[in-house]
Amino acid sequence: MIVTSALIIWKGLMCVTGSESPVVVVLSGSMEPGFKRGDILFLHMSDGPIRAGEIVVFNVDGREIPIVHRVIKVHERQETGEVDVLTKGDNNFGDDRLLYATGQMWLNRHHIMGRAVGFLPYVGWVTIIMTEKPIIKYVLIGALGLLVLTSKE
Repeated sequence: MIVTSALIIWKGLMCVTGSESPVVVVLSGSMEPGFKRGDILFLHMSDGPIRAGEIVVFNVDGREIPIVHRVIKVHERQETGEVDVLTKGDNNFGDDRLLYATGQMWLNRHHIMGRAVGFLPYVGWVTIIMTEKPIIKYVLIGALGLLVLTSKE
């Protein structure tokens, strides 16, 4: 029941926000001081143009984990009107071209998962700890399993 409810809420958020992942956790310090490791970002993806200065979450071909960085340049193709963007972490020295797929110089709209519209500081540390120390995840799952088995209902 709980898992089904969580899935319904997640799918509902996907529909409302237009983002394939409406909530993400900041996993590195590349966006400090604005966002710190462990902050949770809420995303929204609209049809409006992406502007320099916006914080976006994007996927790069060949990488599983999405990246949270700021758009520093926007390039509009005159012939098609499509917009490509260049990103950079606020705490990084250079732009993100080294993070992109080999030979890729710009991100296309299909790489962008969403734009940051809000955040909760430090709440994502639970996810980071369970990912970096899987034993804690297994202990929690075991404790919840025991709780379900020993409940009086």
